[in-house]
Amino acid sequence: MTAQGSPPVQSAVSAAFQAEWGRVVATLIAVTGDWDLAEECAQDAFTRALSAWERDGVPARPGAWLTTAARNRAIDVLRRRATEPARLREAALLQPPQPPAGRPEAGDSGISDDRLRLIFTCCHPALPLEARVALTLRTLAGLTTAEIARALLVTETTMAQRIVRAKRKIRNAAIPYRVPPARLLPERTAGVLAVLYLLFNEGYSATSGASVVRAGLCAEAIRLARLLAGLMPGEPEAGGLLALMLLHDSRRAARTGADDELITLEDQDRGRWDHAAIAEGQQALAAALRAGRPGPYQLQAVIAACHASAPAAASTDWAVIARVYGQLARITPSPVVELNRAVAVGMADGPEAGLALLDSLAASGALAGYHLLPAARADLLRRLGRPAEAARAYGEALTLAGTDAERRYLDRRRAEASAAAS
Repeated sequence: MTAQGSPPVQSAVSAAFQAEWGRVVATLIAVTGDWDLAEECAQDAFTRALSAWERDGVPARPGAWLTTAARNRAIDVLRRRATEPARLREAALLQPPQPPAGRPEAGDSGISDDRLRLIFTCCHPALPLEARVALTLRTLAGLTTAEIARALLVTETTMAQRIVRAKRKIRNAAIPYRVPPARLLPERTAGVLAVLYLLFNEGYSATSGASVVRAGLCAEAIRLARLLAGLMPGEPEAGGLLALMLLHDSRRAARTGADDELITLEDQDRGRWDHAAIAEGQQALAAALRAGRPGPYQLQAVIAACHASAPAAASTDWAVIARVYGQLARITPSPVVELNRAVAVGMADGPEAGLALLDSLAASGALAGYHLLPAARADLLRRLGRPAEAARAYGEALTLAGTDAERRYLDRRRAEASAAAS
């Protein structure tokens, strides 16, 4: 969106983007079947809102205004496509959504929340899992291709191609854009869980921008995870994911200080943690574990619970955390899991043990360009009393970090290590 309009109008449009982007896009996709056209017309509607709302005032129902503007734009575009009469007929069917008087109907899917319905719709099993996740985050959550690429540890070019291929497959295979019946929901659960997980992660540890935390994304991911856990009480991973989000989010207020300065877990004021969220997360985790089918989200929640239950950083049971990371690595092998396991081993068995694992991971090249790898090496080198090497590693991490808050933290650490080395 271009920077038009006064600050209040810009703020209103930005808030509407967070709340309505997915619904506006999905309304157009559902009827036209054209993902690119839907995104183009939705973007045009938000751009028009900057000037129209400045002139006429912010509407009482921003979502309805945006949907109407995007729909009208889609009709105009389709009318100009004289060689596509079928699309013209589809354009005539584009009607403003009529909200029901009472609670929205869930149909045979059992899903009554619009956003969760849309996520399930995007996560079609005919698409590769990574394509489902990427497409849903782009189309419904409004994340940029660059943000999704960083979250999934691929290049922006690769991610753009992946999204294009997914859209092409949906079009060529005529995959229906609708909510599946309840009996078919389980085959889409993995994709939905992955979408919510990455949506929360982007909010909890933003990959770019001025702030390290995007509270709105965290709140939306938790809201949807609660709905999903209630919808599928027999799916322990849904409960595990909810627990993981709650336990992480409980620390949000303590993660940054004055001027949005990053505060690491070790140095956080645990009195500022949200203990109600911790209790809810622990309860959700206990219920999930009772099923006896531990999965990756449950295991990550166990690790988060270890941190949440420690009254002080020094009392953290790093040995248990290292063992759980080992179990997680066997279930879902990942270089990021190995990175976290190495850090836990370094805290449990000594910095040298952790550093050996990190050096092996660095030599593999699996996390090239990932700033947390040199940052973790720097921290272990600092603990080993090797400040000159730590300063160089902090400098490497600084060049790769994506947010201003992370860069300020790493720059401060590098300065401290340099001073200690001199």
